[in-house]
Amino acid sequence: MIYAISIIGAALALGVGYALPWTITPIIIGITYAIAALGVSVMMRAGQVSFGHAMYACISAYTVAFLARAYPSLDVIVLVFAGVLAAMVASALIGVFMVRYRGIFFGMLNLALSMVLFALLGKLYHITGGTDGLRIQRPTILGMELERAPYEFVLLIIAIVIALALAWWIQRYFRSGNGEALAAIKTNETRLEYLGFSAYAVMWRGYLLSAIVVGFSGSLLALIQGLVTPDISVWLRSGEYVFIAILGGAGHALGAFLGALVFEAVKLASTAYFPGLWQFILGLTLIVVIFLFPTGFIGQLAKRIKL
Repeated sequence: MIYAISIIGAALALGVGYALPWTITPIIIGITYAIAALGVSVMMRAGQVSFGHAMYACISAYTVAFLARAYPSLDVIVLVFAGVLAAMVASALIGVFMVRYRGIFFGMLNLALSMVLFALLGKLYHITGGTDGLRIQRPTILGMELERAPYEFVLLIIAIVIALALAWWIQRYFRSGNGEALAAIKTNETRLEYLGFSAYAVMWRGYLLSAIVVGFSGSLLALIQGLVTPDISVWLRSGEYVFIAILGGAGHALGAFLGALVFEAVKLASTAYFPGLWQFILGLTLIVVIFLFPTGFIGQLAKRIKL
């Protein structure tokens, strides 16, 4: 069932993008939010909520920008994975001390680091462009220089393929021994240690994986926007990732995508009809979901069909 839902969703996104080219950019941006929320949901499985994971999207996005400006001939695929590699290296180093903490300390330390990055990017104007950011020229795709319309459509295909691959990978991880060990940190960390697992190592691997996934969102965001700014790292962006993960539910990889769909739908509708109240409406939506669907939309869906 999960594969059928995924394929139908991918086909709908492609169909809408092909029929209405102006929707391609918002669709890809929505996919990047879903991917980032998927990364955040990995740590939520361990009971840890990060309000700073947007820094890994930002690191990835700026890596793409620096490389694209220094080497204009680099291909889109190379840029995407280069950005992810930078996010992975950063998270591997930061995670060494970050995973020692739990609860509010974990969340606030991540938030603090993301705001340090935000401040640095704004101050280092001669390197990062400051608050104006860095513009990116359209890179080649498989060695071909494309005009804007075909470039965006091919990028949509790439984004959908990456999203499907990441959803499959994370779901496999959730059902693996490492994934179950990560979930055990939330329920009984001491018992996990008695079973012979290192809670520190399990958390570090989970943290690394979550940052890698968020890194993909940063690379794709940089390529579709053609501009990267320090705002990608701001804590409000991380809050939106957490918001989406809670809406969808962290129990299944599909939850992040359902959450992103609801988030974007509510945001667009509320800004269109109630422009001064859209944040209030989003907050009210989250409260209602928490009370009525504690496990998110995916939790309710899982009760009715086998995922």
